[in-house]
Amino acid sequence: MSFKLFFLLVKAAGWTLGISVISITIGFLLAVALSGAMLSGKRLYTMPTELFISFFRGVPLLVQLLLIYNLLPFIGINVPSVVAAIIGLSLCTAAYQAENLRGGFESVPKGLVEAADMAGLSARQTFLRIKLPIALRLTFPALVNEAIMILKSSSLVSVVGIVELTRMAQDLAASTYLPLELFASAALIYLIICWSVALLSGMAERALPGAVK
Repeated sequence: MSFKLFFLLVKAAGWTLGISVISITIGFLLAVALSGAMLSGKRLYTMPTELFISFFRGVPLLVQLLLIYNLLPFIGINVPSVVAAIIGLSLCTAAYQAENLRGGFESVPKGLVEAADMAGLSARQTFLRIKLPIALRLTFPALVNEAIMILKSSSLVSVVGIVELTRMAQDLAASTYLPLELFASAALIYLIICWSVALLSGMAERALPGAVK
């Protein structure tokens, strides 16, 4: 296989990585809000949140992507394929991350929260300075695993017309008749990306407050 073909795969991997990073970031922000809604104890918030999480955890990601891709134009919202893909991945990962964070928030010692209240911290300060850092520390490995899963699952966005790594390998294999070399190269690139994410996340985890150095 020529260097030119490998370069095309690497270039397509940029789309894979970019879409994944944006989706994971948006998903995390949504997950914080969703986990807060679940822990609020108010049915006005918990019921729709539970329905949201049940749907996006219970329906295959491929179906979600196709549904969102076809639903948006149907309701008059015309967006590029990449935006539809990011929306689909973000909503999906938000549901899983929210469940992880909920477990983390529930594990925060009540004594710390009570101490924060006695010290005069507002609810917002308590959340940002006490609850969120501890919840992140407790759920960090699970959040990283979810991020890696989304990165690998991003190969499904090819169904909405995005030429990411897997789709590029398929297209090149069809035109060059080198399926083994191309898919092996794609697998190697995925492995390098996921290994790099795991390595960086390990470094980040050790840098979190309260981590064992």
